[in-house]
Amino acid sequence: MMPPLLQAADREKARRRLAELRELIRYHNHRYYVLDDPEIPDAEYDALFRELQELEGQYPDLVTADSPSRQVGAEPLSQFAPVPHRLPMLSLENAFNEGEISDFLLRLGRFLNTDQVPELHAEPKLDGLAVELVYEDGLFTLGSTRGDGVTGENITANLATIATIPRRLQTGADKPPGRLEIRGEVCLSIAGFKELNRRRAEAGETLFANPRNAAAGSLRQLDPAITKTRPLEFFAYGAADSSELKVTTQAQLLQQLHTFGLQLIPHGRVCPDLATALAHFRFLAEQRQQMPYEIDGMVIKVNDLALQKRLGAKARSPRWAVAAKFAAVQAATRLIGVEFQVGRTGAVTPVAILEPIKVGGALVSRATLHNEDEIKRKDLRLGDTVLVQRAGEVIPEVVKPVTAQRRGDEEAIALPSHCPECGRELVRKEGEAARRCPNPQCPAQRLRALIHFGSKAGLDIDGMGKKAVELLVQNGLVGDIPDIYRLRSEQLAELPGWGEKSAAKVCEAVAAAKNPKLARLLAALGIRHVGEVNAQVLARHFPSLEALQQAKEEDFLEVEGIGPQVAASLVTFFNDPATAAMLEQLKELGFTVSPEEEPARQLPLQGRVFLFTGALSEISRNEAKARVKELGGQVATGLNRKVTHLVCGDKPGSKLTKAREMGITILTEAEFDRLLGGAI
Repeated sequence: MMPPLLQAADREKARRRLAELRELIRYHNHRYYVLDDPEIPDAEYDALFRELQELEGQYPDLVTADSPSRQVGAEPLSQFAPVPHRLPMLSLENAFNEGEISDFLLRLGRFLNTDQVPELHAEPKLDGLAVELVYEDGLFTLGSTRGDGVTGENITANLATIATIPRRLQTGADKPPGRLEIRGEVCLSIAGFKELNRRRAEAGETLFANPRNAAAGSLRQLDPAITKTRPLEFFAYGAADSSELKVTTQAQLLQQLHTFGLQLIPHGRVCPDLATALAHFRFLAEQRQQMPYEIDGMVIKVNDLALQKRLGAKARSPRWAVAAKFAAVQAATRLIGVEFQVGRTGAVTPVAILEPIKVGGALVSRATLHNEDEIKRKDLRLGDTVLVQRAGEVIPEVVKPVTAQRRGDEEAIALPSHCPECGRELVRKEGEAARRCPNPQCPAQRLRALIHFGSKAGLDIDGMGKKAVELLVQNGLVGDIPDIYRLRSEQLAELPGWGEKSAAKVCEAVAAAKNPKLARLLAALGIRHVGEVNAQVLARHFPSLEALQQAKEEDFLEVEGIGPQVAASLVTFFNDPATAAMLEQLKELGFTVSPEEEPARQLPLQGRVFLFTGALSEISRNEAKARVKELGGQVATGLNRKVTHLVCGDKPGSKLTKAREMGITILTEAEFDRLLGGAI
């Protein structure tokens, strides 16, 4: 037995450490839940919380009522009205390996006094923001964040802008439940996150660190119009009380929510035993980098709802569920250098050179820094300890410096004034985040334009990937796009690592790419601001490549969805003599453009442009827009002379008066519904 003096010393040491841990965890909770600006990786936070729980387990008399181990999340923001949850929105206990998943099931058995493992339900743990949706008699009436688990923030107006949240439950002829509190996660897909940050970078705005922060920041906008511009999605994972529904299991509950019109988290499944649950955990861990959404683990729940009720909850988490966490995808390392790369549009992008570190199972030594404004905003310095994360990117990104670990010898990052490839002085236009090399013959730009042309985003020429194009350029076989169509198999066969078969296959793929559709070619040419979507819009409007070459800026502005920036870029590209020469060379080499396929039938709303104003009551505005587009119509973002119909919901505002003055057709919501019905 330990002597009393040592026992007292250990107890005092534990007391001091517990006080320190509580203060640290409260600080990081505030940064994560309230500021949406975490300062440490999730794994480091989890380690702090685990240490707190273990010490409190050893010294239960030192546990305080306000300990973070007894609380969920953080206090609601004062800018939003508080919303008390009828039943608490609890957090989940974590399991960090397969052994701890097994321990969770052993605890269930002890509580239920049985050796039998209950049937389980497992699904990916999306990294987003937990919210609650309240439906009364089938109508969405209230939406809130989790907050501290007891009281959340009223974000009803913001949640109403999300297309995957139905305004009314789809119950058919059945009577909807009187009150249903649906719980789920709001998140951004990785593709949506990248696009959002791309737009913010172009606008010179601060970039979001990760999809979770972007989702949280988007939901906490004071102006719902801003939230509406963000590609948010909602996934239902349960209900506070399912007693009004005829369901007995978690799986049945989710299926009922899906029937009501709600989106479910993909890859959910019923697991009859521990082995099946562990196999699904391994599957999700292996597939996480291929998932369209960021996931940081798998949630395991007891499938039987009666057993869930019997198991109940502890202070901050239910006994019947656990979050099995994957290895962290964030890590801290040192920034030891910065390189500057030139892209195909001339944009000069800084790339961090890092002390190699494993992030999400991959060794990382380079990461994007986005642009010079981001370097300045984050106050990054050479020698900094930085937080690095992988968010579905091939090249990870530096999230922020860990300023608390600065030693004083860090150095400012020197930004280039001239192109690192060709030496031309860089320019930065007003309103743009990037410095650009203005030299169209810059070797770096030409190389990346060639890589893009043959890539999946371009003409998708088999065998013309990045490494192959680099090799062709290095050997002087390709210098511009027409050179690709001049390649001969005997030339390629002599390249290191190729051979006759590989060479023949590449030449066949190149020949097969001589007759692309117009939209595909426009996307492949790498015209600034013209990606896949704008390319399709242009191809629908202009009958041929020749028509595009002859078009003026005002012609492009006539196209719905094409703004001044894109129009100016198109004029610059097609008026460039180098472009004309390149297209003429392609023509001489037998390159032709296929006409876009005509729709099988004339869609009923083709030629009509709709604008919506005021609140719609029967369907969401997003659904209304989708219906218009499905029937061949277009949707405008503002009132202009191209708008043919103004659809007015409740409180339409000044647009109604202006539309009447312009002679635009005015439709009530009922008239719009009849129009859609007649068009189908």
